[in-house]
Amino acid sequence: MSDRVETRDHERRGQKLRGDTLKEVAQVFLLLGFVGFGGPAAHVALMRREIVQRRRWVEEKEFLEMYAACNLIPGPSSTELAIFLGYRRAGWRAMLLAGVLFILPAMLIMLGIAWAYTHYRSTTGASAIFYGLRPVIVAVILWALVDLAGRVLRRPLSVLISVGALGLAMLGVYPLLVLAAAAVAVLAAETSRKLPSSTAPALLPIGGYLLDAGWPELSRLPLVFLTFLKIGAISYGSGYVLLAFLHADFVANLHWLSDKQLLDAVALGQATPGPVFTTATFLGYLFAGLPGALLATIGIFLPGFVFVPFLQPLVRLARERSSVGSMLDGVNAGVLGLIAAVTLQIGRAAVVDLATVLIVVVSFAILRRWPLSSPALIAGGAGLGVLLRLVL
Repeated sequence: MSDRVETRDHERRGQKLRGDTLKEVAQVFLLLGFVGFGGPAAHVALMRREIVQRRRWVEEKEFLEMYAACNLIPGPSSTELAIFLGYRRAGWRAMLLAGVLFILPAMLIMLGIAWAYTHYRSTTGASAIFYGLRPVIVAVILWALVDLAGRVLRRPLSVLISVGALGLAMLGVYPLLVLAAAAVAVLAAETSRKLPSSTAPALLPIGGYLLDAGWPELSRLPLVFLTFLKIGAISYGSGYVLLAFLHADFVANLHWLSDKQLLDAVALGQATPGPVFTTATFLGYLFAGLPGALLATIGIFLPGFVFVPFLQPLVRLARERSSVGSMLDGVNAGVLGLIAAVTLQIGRAAVVDLATVLIVVVSFAILRRWPLSSPALIAGGAGLGVLLRLVL
């Protein structure tokens, strides 16, 4: 009898401990979701301070290894790190809590902004704000491009692949196929043997030809979900490669967005806390209202929740097989070319006169000196846009 009582007491203590742990995970990542301005680099720094230094859930070395592992899979690396840290702390329940609560504040803020944007974007004030915001975002992307180039372009082969990816992207080749070609090119060069053509993924872009633009907005919902799910599953590399997929699908293919609207979405994603990928929330709202926003958000983040539990086997595979590492190197070089291409494409919509040229140059110089200053630059760009419209 006493053994059964002791067992029940032990189970209750275990349940209480798990409940306290889940509560702590929820509190930490909800807080990080509200204060996480500044993009992935700032998110990782905040998580390191909270998880490693203050709470000591993991050691410094393990934290860095976990972040490196998140860069091996598609999707937003800082969000996947939050999911991974939750999983490491207390299993799948904590994984879901960490990921959802890290995303939730930005999603709700973006919903409010999307509503305001649809109602007021054509006003004089909104036009002035985005006049100053757009060139700042071009500068942010340029800074990310230069930063990534410093880490990726360490040998002539990487330079050639990046230039080739830029050329293919400018010709209109879908980003996924560009990245597949980059991976195969590196693998072929390093193994000195020709790979069969079947190694290129067969997944093709979901096209505008699947949708009649005259249909009611709700008829877009399946396509909204599937397109963002696809983007979340294949947008490997820097977070800014998301732009290449958004541009290919929604600007060039479906024609649901203009270059200016895409820049506006990215600018607003940068100006809010949490993952930049909540740009999907904003775009989903533009495409199909509240249901579109929810489906777009679920679609783009869902792959991260699926991939993270398999990170440890993937890390072992990358360590054991040099061919996997080579292909990842090729993908990174291809990402660089894609970001360069989309910067050229959307830059034309943002840099329209001497004032916007100067905003790009000054913003880029500030970012080179203070890499985490993008939220302040975005606020400054918005104010400067209003000021310039008043005096010009």
